[in-house]
Amino acid sequence: MKHSLLQLRNLCLTLIILASAPAIALSAESMPAEKAGTIGKPQGKIAFIREGNVWVMTPSGANQEMVCEVTNADGRLSWSPDGKNIVFTRGGRVEFKAPDFTGGYYKVYDIFLASLDSAYQNNRLWWRRLTSDMGSRDPEWSADGSKVIFTKDMNANLVNSYEPNYQVCIMDPEGANIEILRKDWQGQEEFLIAPSMNANGDIACVNVYEKRQQGMVVLSKDKYMIPMDTVKALALRNSTCVAPSWSGDGKWLAYVNNDLNDGGLYIATPDLKKRYLVFTPPPATSLHTVSPSFSPDSKWLTFSTADGSIWICDITGNGARRLSGPGEDKFPVWSKNP
Repeated sequence: MKHSLLQLRNLCLTLIILASAPAIALSAESMPAEKAGTIGKPQGKIAFIREGNVWVMTPSGANQEMVCEVTNADGRLSWSPDGKNIVFTRGGRVEFKAPDFTGGYYKVYDIFLASLDSAYQNNRLWWRRLTSDMGSRDPEWSADGSKVIFTKDMNANLVNSYEPNYQVCIMDPEGANIEILRKDWQGQEEFLIAPSMNANGDIACVNVYEKRQQGMVVLSKDKYMIPMDTVKALALRNSTCVAPSWSGDGKWLAYVNNDLNDGGLYIATPDLKKRYLVFTPPPATSLHTVSPSFSPDSKWLTFSTADGSIWICDITGNGARRLSGPGEDKFPVWSKNP
């Protein structure tokens, strides 16, 4: 009886939230110049991954320099607010053979920190490990520098695990005080990945169910614990939207639309009621489905295409230019300060 009442309560909550949470509109217009405001030259620096190492360049594509040599960087990068450090993911691999000769391999990850001060003293082999659970990846530094949000596979260090168990977590910049933001993670078969948090604590992430990305969802701080059925229903309303990323000023949410007929880089208002097309990839290539990144003034975006190129474009869709590639470049992220 208790189980039935709980299911009924969750269903009612789902219907209420869905009624107040619109899907992203299907229009694909660019943002009007008057709405974007003054757009100046792009400032700051852009970090990215090239051949498994962390590199930095200016928004013009000049002064490309390796700042951390690890050979296996793989995933989202993020700058500290003061511009002195970059957190990043390194990938590894576990191989195993069971007693009955079954087995295989799977990838594992952890989060590391590179110091720009060390790099500029010609020490590019310096790095510091922040996690050691083999399941942490895709970090993003908070705007105030007090925490890092990331995805953690709770089953990564279990050799006999057949499925991952992804959870959205936060930790302090030293890698301590790790907290799982949802308290019902045990036994889940449905997950949230690719989290991005704005200054208010709202989280944009992607719902994964049956090994597929179902779509993007935005959860305010008071809705972290809404039922997973509700999360899935919200995500399905934005079923082709992945790789979300907040602007620094909190006005926009950038994401990749991987729909074959309507694909491209978009930005949306925080309530997802209005969206604008920013960039459509050139013929014969596609967008790399990883989080784009806003410039410090929230007027420009950097992103990568599947041919190993890094681009920038302003939020109105103008000024698009390739900074590098085609080649091995990916996961670009803009510094938080000019």
